[in-house]
Parts: sequence; C-alpha cells; structure tokens
Amino acid sequence: MSWAVSMSPLLGLLLAAPLWAAAARPPFDISDAPWRTDFSRHTVPLEEIISGGPPRDGIPPIDKPVFVTPAAANGWLRDREPVVAVAHRGEAKAYPLQILIWHEIVNDQIGGDPVAVTFCPLCNSAIAFDRRLEGMVLDFGTTGRLRHSDLIMWDRQTESWWQQLTGEAIVGTLAGKRLAMLPASIVSYAAFKETYPQGKVLSRDTGFHRDYGRNPYYGYDDIDSTPFLFRGPLDGRLPPMERVVAVSLGGVDKAYPYRLLAEQRVVYDTVGGQRLVVLYSPGTASALDRSEIAASRDVGATGVFVPEIDGRSLTLAAQGPHFVDRETGSTWNVMGKALAGPLAGRQLPPVLHGDHFAFAWLAFKPQTQIYAP
Repeated sequence: MSWAVSMSPLLGLLLAAPLWAAAARPPFDISDAPWRTDFSRHTVPLEEIISGGPPRDGIPPIDKPVFVTPAAANGWLRDREPVVAVAHRGEAKAYPLQILIWHEIVNDQIGGDPVAVTFCPLCNSAIAFDRRLEGMVLDFGTTGRLRHSDLIMWDRQTESWWQQLTGEAIVGTLAGKRLAMLPASIVSYAAFKETYPQGKVLSRDTGFHRDYGRNPYYGYDDIDSTPFLFRGPLDGRLPPMERVVAVSLGGVDKAYPYRLLAEQRVVYDTVGGQRLVVLYSPGTASALDRSEIAASRDVGATGVFVPEIDGRSLTLAAQGPHFVDRETGSTWNVMGKALAGPLAGRQLPPVLHGDHFAFAWLAFKPQTQIYAP
C-alpha cells in the first residue's frame, strides 16, 4: 500500500477532501472564499497554483499563541521531538512541530518584533519571517493552495498570496515584495533546552482541538517516495525526499545533504565569499515518519554558523553529540552555543539557512550547488 493511501484516514481529520479529490481539482480555483485579492497582479503563472484540499484557513493559523516554561512542557513534549527554535533580540522560543504540523503558521512577537513562524509539512520547511513590510504589520493565514507542493500563505491586510519557502508575494497588490527572514532551526527539544534553559515553549493551549503529538502525514518522508501534489520536473541530482540544509549567500545557493552531514558531522565551506561551518548532530526525531512523532526515526539536526568568536577562527570537531574546538577546548552544541570551557556561554554567529526536502528547495533554487566531500 502506498503512503498516500495509508495516511489518508488521518489526513481526513485535517483536509476538507480526500487526497485523490484534491489532486483532481482544477489547477487554479478561488471558489472557496470571497477573495479580495487582485489576481491580475502575479509574478508566477497562476496555473502553477493548485488546491491542497482545505479551504482558506481550513488549516487554522495560531493568532494568540500561549507559551509555557520548559518545566511545564516536559510533561507532554519528549526530548527528541523536533521544535522550530527562534532566538531574536534576547528572547528564545520553541515551536513544537507536533503543534505546527496542524496549524502551519503562528503569528507571534519575539523580542518585541512581530514575527510569523511557519512550517510546510509537505516540504519539511520551517521558516520565520518579520511580519513588517512598508509600514504595515501583516497577519498571515493559509490559502489552502500549493505551488511546487509548498504552502501559499495570505495576509489579512491586502489578501496578497505569499510563497512560504521564499517569502515572496506571488499574487495580489504586494506581488514582488519579499519578507525578511529570521534565523530558525529544526532541532530537538533537548537541544533547545540545553541552549536556552529560560526559553519559552509554544503551549498546546491553542484554542483548537487537535491530536497534538500525532503525525497526520505518517510515512511521508520515506526517501524512496514521491512528493505529494508536486507538478513539474524533479531535479535528478538528489532523491526528492532527501533532507538538505540550504544556504543562499552572495548570490550563490548551496545545499548540504543530511546523508553526507551524518557521516562527516562537521563541514567547513565558503559560499558566496562567506566562510561557514555546517554542524550535524543526531538525536532529533522526524515529524513526518510514524504516526506518533515521539516514536519516529532519528533524522538529526543541523546548524550553520560563522566559525569565529571575536575575530578568532575556530576549528570544530565532533565529540559525541557535541563538538569541541581545537583552539580553546570549549564544547559546543548543534545550536552554536558553547556549553563548557573557556568560551562557555558564547554563541557562534548564525548563518541564515533552511532545512528542507531536496525537491522543494531545488524547485525554487534550480541553480543550487550540491555539496560533495
């Protein structure tokens, strides 16, 4: 039995129609809601936009997020479960994928700034955005549409449509505008607590009744499977469902397959003139494997940083789940935090990056260079 058939009973809780019905709908259909969107303005062909099944906000965003301490979250969130970690202006928050997988968007504030934290399960893409644009603060919802299998968001102020993976408005009055991205990583809950013991965790008190902790897309991230609702040619350089960590620097796009990172653990590279280090650590569960996220297989986590402190270059090597620098002997974790040694408490400068399925990143960034040892 294929994953698409086997997971459809659980997806029935989430989608307004069975998977086969969604796939059979017209390529571009706006009959589900009285949109005020200016559809005459668009930067991509409208026929590339298809229905994902649910209507507008059928997958409801969280507009009034409630946060709890790690001590309070420990009762329902396992250490190996994946969270989206965002640290901004002295405040750190964890958004468990067991919650985001049911909502996809959280309209929030971090460090006093309006932020949207987003997750597209079909692309395994977690991205945080600054919600400010040209004097406006935008609030986002889900259109129920996809392009290249990726979530298309809409803002309530202008009803423009936005591509989640790129942060670009692709339809409406704001077409062509881009949101600023903030550093965000998919890491284990344990790594978040280790790095930010005083951090905040998104609560299950969302105002909605969902089966948090369960994965409605179980089996989706099988590396041998085919991406759902993806139309167009696939880049043959990598298996479509292989996880990659990707960066865009100095006009250069580059992707690092998890498969290779798991073998090497530490990769030094230069992209677009910027020297960087990519770290990989085991211990993070997939959100898209088994029906129970906490029991899912280990896919690991990544971090991308400028490998220096106060202008001094550091040479890191893996040691157990952590890393040790040759220059000072300090111990670091995958989030770039020094846990022990002379540099304890210091933080490596983060490099903006994203963790995605390869097919999704390569669909939007076809000129991407693929890392090879």
